[in-house]
Amino acid sequence: MKSKLTLSDAIKFFWETRTKQGDTQGIVTGTKDAGNRALVTGGKQLDGFIELFAQIVQDEGIPKDYVHIKKTTLPGYYRPTKEWDFLIVIDGTLVATIEFKSHIGPSFGNNFNNRVEEALGSATDLNTAYREGAFSPSSKPWLGYLMLLEDHPKSQVPVKTKEPHFKVLPEMENASYKKRYELFCTRLVRERLYDASCLILSSEKDGVEGKYFEPSDEISFNLFVASLKGRIQTIKNQL
Repeated sequence: MKSKLTLSDAIKFFWETRTKQGDTQGIVTGTKDAGNRALVTGGKQLDGFIELFAQIVQDEGIPKDYVHIKKTTLPGYYRPTKEWDFLIVIDGTLVATIEFKSHIGPSFGNNFNNRVEEALGSATDLNTAYREGAFSPSSKPWLGYLMLLEDHPKSQVPVKTKEPHFKVLPEMENASYKKRYELFCTRLVRERLYDASCLILSSEKDGVEGKYFEPSDEISFNLFVASLKGRIQTIKNQL
């Protein structure tokens, strides 16, 4: 049976959950976070994506018991452990792991570098841990990174780059945060840090209707899913 959930459903759930958390946080305790922090600290906003991918991999023949969305701790190399968002573990073989992230405005500058550093560090940590035998006898696990970026005026406009000593790379010159994320997600795959990466843009206004757009076919949702499915089928043939 094919998945009932769609990408639009996951995006709609994200915005609806985010809005609801912003409205209800602090009702019990009487304490409400300042600004948009109430929307960030609520969590669960990306659960629609997790459920969507759980259905996708089960449609590929992976039993539910092999899909982990709660017990997702994996060993690292530079740190003891890390909590991932989504794992597939089959008979002791780490098949795949996915990191889901979002970046919502209006403050894009404060968090962009943090998102980049987190993703680079997580990939380096896991890939090095694999090299050192942390998941033995697993073959190299498939690693995916999905980013939902708010389609907002401040994520679309050029951002002046600081160049006190050296020029930035030409494609980075005054690039918007949308363009920066597009370059970043593309290079995650081209540099083989992740097997697949996906960038989705959605506005708060249209997102509650499940609307979105993708800036690049190279880091599209469909290509991301196709890569994961290919990995699953390869592992199934080896078991």
